Amino acid sequence: MTAVINTHSEVRRLGRRTSWVGKNSGALLGLVGVVGFLAIWEIASRSGLVNSRFIPAASDVLVRFGQYVIDKAFWRDVGDTMTSWFVGLLIAAIAGIVLGFIIGSSRFMERFTHSTIEFLRPVPSVALIPLAVLLFGTKMQSSLLLIVYAAFWQILLQVIYGAKDVDPVADATARSYGLSRLQRVRHVVWPTALPYLMTGLRLAAAVALVLAITAEMLIGSPGLGKQIAETREGGDTLSMYALIVAAGLIGVAINLVARFVERRVLAWHTSVRIEAMG
Repeated sequence: MTAVINTHSEVRRLGRRTSWVGKNSGALLGLVGVVGFLAIWEIASRSGLVNSRFIPAASDVLVRFGQYVIDKAFWRDVGDTMTSWFVGLLIAAIAGIVLGFIIGSSRFMERFTHSTIEFLRPVPSVALIPLAVLLFGTKMQSSLLLIVYAAFWQILLQVIYGAKDVDPVADATARSYGLSRLQRVRHVVWPTALPYLMTGLRLAAAVALVLAITAEMLIGSPGLGKQIAETREGGDTLSMYALIVAAGLIGVAINLVARFVERRVLAWHTSVRIEAMG
């Protein structure tokens, strides 16, 4: 009997271990991929396969990154970049949500704005750099103009799609119960559009970071991008790569936080439940 109990306990422990590995297999594979990439980078630089003047060894870059981490000036630059990112994303989110619901809930507004949206949406944000510099110089507002423009479309289009995806039967039922337009938006349109909105916000968060750093590099507004440009112009490739690594880690952190928030907000949604069960 004792042997049977021990066997069952061992099976349960093995099952939990297998389940943990299955749930975290993506993260483990990602970690292996990062380690493998760093190893190839290190070998290529140390062996002379690539010129270490232009591509320093990964270990040297990581050491330089560690020096940046304890440098207050580095964190001021990160703070400037994240301030531009957050403010720009917030403005884009408010504008995109409000206009998205207005346009997506009205067939007339959809037809009225369709041509304008299709004309403006493909315009690259970097094409607005001359206008941004003309209006705001090298201040943070120049970065905000590019960030808001790029992130706005990600959110607007997703909200429009979500508002249009409302079940006609559910909408008709709400009307039959005498719900006002605002009540229908709250109880029918909002739950339908929320998954689309969260997708738009996650995409916009990544785009906003790219534009924040790009604007700082090209315009010279304060932030991490400006420091990357200055180290490149000064020939300090080691510091340049370390700052690029910092920008990449910030991007990864933003994506992880966005996915965490998305899962929490949409915990009731079928797709999230299926993902959690898997």
